[in-house]
Amino acid sequence: MRPILMKGHERPLTFLKYNRDGDLLFSCAKDHTPTVWFADNGERLGTYRGHNGAVWSCDVSRDSKRLITASADQTAKLWDVQKGAELFTFKFDSPAKSVDLGVGDKLVVITTDPFMGLPSAIHVKRISSDPSDQSDESVLTIKGPQGRINRAVWGPLNRTIVSAGEDAVVRIWDSETGKMLHESDKETGHKKTITSLAKSSDGSHFLTGSLDKSAKLWDIRSLELIKTYKTERPVNAVTLSPILDHVVLGGGQDASSVTTTDHRAGKFEAKFYHKILEEEIGGVKGHFGPINALAFNPDGKSFSSGGEDGYVRLHHFDQDYFNIRI
Repeated sequence: MRPILMKGHERPLTFLKYNRDGDLLFSCAKDHTPTVWFADNGERLGTYRGHNGAVWSCDVSRDSKRLITASADQTAKLWDVQKGAELFTFKFDSPAKSVDLGVGDKLVVITTDPFMGLPSAIHVKRISSDPSDQSDESVLTIKGPQGRINRAVWGPLNRTIVSAGEDAVVRIWDSETGKMLHESDKETGHKKTITSLAKSSDGSHFLTGSLDKSAKLWDIRSLELIKTYKTERPVNAVTLSPILDHVVLGGGQDASSVTTTDHRAGKFEAKFYHKILEEEIGGVKGHFGPINALAFNPDGKSFSSGGEDGYVRLHHFDQDYFNIRI
C-alpha cells in the first residue's frame, strides 16, 4: 500500500473530513488555511482564505456545497465549497474548536473554548439556505464543562448532542432544552483528556480517543461503554471503518516528550484494531510526528491521516486488506 503524500500545509494538521460522496477531502491545520483535495489522487483543488488563526475542525454539507470551519480566531466561517468564497462568519468571544452539521444541514453545533474567564460553551446555530439571510443568533447555548470541549457532535435525529474534552467525561445533552441526559462513569470512562470523537457511519455508536492511551466505543443513545482499545501511547485521533469491523487509532507522544533513549520514538503509526475482539490487527507507519487527524473514506476503501509534520497521507487499501481473516 503506497501512500500518496499531500503537502499543502505549513503547520501541523488538526482535522480531516471527507464529503459524503467520498470524492473530496477537506483538511484543517494550524496554518489558517483549510484546503480541499481530490480524494482519489490527492491533487489539491483549492484553499479557503480568510481565517487568521489555527483552524481546528470543519464539516461539509450533504450536498458538498457548503463548508463550515472553526478557528482559534474566535470565528466559525461558512464557505461556498466550489468557489472558495466566504459566505458568513459566526463571531464568538473565545476560540471556536469543534463544528458538526446536523442531519439535514439546517443546524450546526459549534463549541468554544474557555477564555479570559469565560467558560467553555456549546452553541447551536441555524444554517439558512440563503447566505444573505444567515443570522448569528444561537438557538441554544450550553455553558458548562470544565476545561476545553474538544469535540461535540449530533446524536440520532439531532435530538441530542454528545460532547467530550479536557475533563475526560463524555456527556449527552438534550438539544432542545440543553439539559444533560447522561454522563460517562468515572470508573469505566477515560482518565485523561479526550482528544477526539468519531461516530460510526450509521450513527448508532461512537468512538473516543484519549491521552490515557486508550480508545473507547460507546452506545450513542444510552452512553453504555461497549469496548475499550488499549495502546502504548496517547491517542490523538480515531476513526471507524464504514464497511469492516475495524477501528483506527492515531497518536504518539509530543516531540517534546520523546526522549533520545526512547526505543519507541518516531513510531507514529495508525494502528488498526478489531472492533469486536479489541485486538490490534495491523499498523500503517509513515508520519514523522504524532498523528493528529484520521478519516475513513465513506466507501471504506481508503483512509487518510494528518500529522504534526504538516503532511496528509492518503492510503488506498490493497485487496489483501479486505481479505484479512481474524
